[in-house]
Amino acid sequence: MSLIDSHAHLDLPEFNHDLEAVIQRARDNGVDRIITVGIGISECRQALELAARYPFIFATLGIHPHNAVGFDTAALDFLEAHAANQKVVALGEMGLDYYRNLSPRDAQRRCFSSQLGLARRLKLPVVIHDREAHDETLEILRQEKAHEMGGVLHCFSGDADMAFACIDMGFYISIPGTITFKNARVIQDVVKSVPLQHLLIETDCPFLTPVPHRGKRNEPAHVRLVAEKIAEIQQVDFHEVARVTAENTCRVFRLEKVAG
Repeated sequence: MSLIDSHAHLDLPEFNHDLEAVIQRARDNGVDRIITVGIGISECRQALELAARYPFIFATLGIHPHNAVGFDTAALDFLEAHAANQKVVALGEMGLDYYRNLSPRDAQRRCFSSQLGLARRLKLPVVIHDREAHDETLEILRQEKAHEMGGVLHCFSGDADMAFACIDMGFYISIPGTITFKNARVIQDVVKSVPLQHLLIETDCPFLTPVPHRGKRNEPAHVRLVAEKIAEIQQVDFHEVARVTAENTCRVFRLEKVAG
């Protein structure tokens, strides 16, 4: 059995004091690989350092919509310069967040479109953040021809119709720990509707900790709980969920196939 946490933030301060123990717990729980995701220049630098240090950690580089107000050509140049690193598997996390609105919406849209354009030019998949901006996220993905590079709708929060619209563009749907929450009917319905062949699993750690650890810091070891919940909802074997989601992750991020 092999699990992949397709979206973590191991570069954040919450892991500064016990990163080695966190990584060991992940390995002990069958987590074969971890994708650590950049959300700003500083975090991207740290993601690159982690990927260089651990053979089973890979990095994505991007500017989160919360940081879009500071996005400029220098940031785009940074992403392009480091995207050639062999441990960089995608651009992102990028997108729109109309829930917190920590950057003006026009700045978010410019930042998102610019990164999609770079990804298309570099032929890299993308990791998409979409919170309460479903229609506009889809619109920009279509405008920027995102079907040409594909990628992941991370921490998916739309409904089944949106999921299939994304799948039609060549995207995978990534399921976080919220799937274990009692009131998570929408995402549970998505998992009932979408075939396993289109799903990834993630923690988004240190956020979105699944039950029974809700309220505590999340970490990659808990991605197992996401897989277990998907297995319960789809009424399939847990090992099948682990195998297929790992294969999907390898496919979208162009990783070598997981052994076994």
